[in-house]
Amino acid sequence: MRETWRWFGPNDLVGIDDVCEAGAKGIVTALHHVPTGTVWSRDEIARRKAEIATRRNGRPSGLAWDVVESLPVSEDIKTGGANWRSHVDSYVDSLRNIAAEGIRVVCYNFMPVLDWTRTDLAYEVATGATCMRFDLADFAAFDLYILERAGAADEFDAALQAEARRRFDAMSADDRAALARNVVFGLPGAAESFSLEDVRACLRDYAQVGEDTLRANLVAFLKEVAPVAEELGIRLCCHPDDPPFPLLGLPRIMSTQNDYARIMDAVPSKASGITLCTGSLGARGDNDLPGMIDALGDRIHFLHLRNVKREDGTVPGSFHEAEHLGGDTDMVAVVAAILREEARRRGAGRADASIPFRPDHGQDILDDKSRKAQPGYPAIGRLRGLAELRGVIAALSHREAAE
Repeated sequence: MRETWRWFGPNDLVGIDDVCEAGAKGIVTALHHVPTGTVWSRDEIARRKAEIATRRNGRPSGLAWDVVESLPVSEDIKTGGANWRSHVDSYVDSLRNIAAEGIRVVCYNFMPVLDWTRTDLAYEVATGATCMRFDLADFAAFDLYILERAGAADEFDAALQAEARRRFDAMSADDRAALARNVVFGLPGAAESFSLEDVRACLRDYAQVGEDTLRANLVAFLKEVAPVAEELGIRLCCHPDDPPFPLLGLPRIMSTQNDYARIMDAVPSKASGITLCTGSLGARGDNDLPGMIDALGDRIHFLHLRNVKREDGTVPGSFHEAEHLGGDTDMVAVVAAILREEARRRGAGRADASIPFRPDHGQDILDDKSRKAQPGYPAIGRLRGLAELRGVIAALSHREAAE
């Protein structure tokens, strides 16, 4: 398992020097400033590689750009819109430039409109640490009474609507504005710049796009790009829905093992694979993560290892980001399944036997609270997660060697 670390570029408050001190071996990043649907040029990719390779004092960092996360898929590709052809062509050109710069793993997602959704970006847990949280009643308050989405009332039962109304009525104007900002933070590249009307416009674009159509559009996209990725030696890997259940009346097609199996079967190229995110998938109690790794492991190209605490047993339901070894996912069993898959790959002589992973998200602890880095991506919280995961990997690898 190859240790990587997500870095958001030169403006990230967790810098390359911090990554070096954390001991990660590779970087996961993207050209966040390049508009979706636009070709990533070799010059821009090379510039980012040089930034990764250089510490603050000008000395080499020893780090390489291991994984692109993400090369974003446009809404036109997801909906089959007017710019579908040109955006697919731009995606292919970007893949060629990425490969020319020596990068071989590209993560993407196919979530409509929202990249990820949380209602609280600094929820305080019992220890005093803060983390990201999805509260279903707060989300219903946003959907029903702030966004005022048509049809929203049909998607929440009477008890949940009543609780959402109670909470909305108790909120100040600032509270309501903060909730709206938190929900739309997951809009790719937009964060706080999207208005509620922008969100409504995006939802209108999906009015005729149901689950079957969205899945067909993903398959059509992959049939265009997977052969190119295979030719270039690139491994594409689709991130699951986050959270893994429908929101805002939008379809979700990458939330369960069956969802992934359908896409893998429809596009059997080994170049088309999976980003297994234990946090996203773990928000559903009916997802057996070690079982998913055993069943679909040969198509897993990238790993996000994080944990969540489910606050109720429903789907959809509330949850918050937990310590890496402290949530509802059995991370030891997950790592054991990954190591089994890597052993199978070594036995088959695969060049990709070592699967890149990153400690995904993390609770803000200690000095993280004053640094105020990208929500979900603290320095010390992720370092703690990486250290815990290292311990699990070392212990399981030692036992395997001894046997």
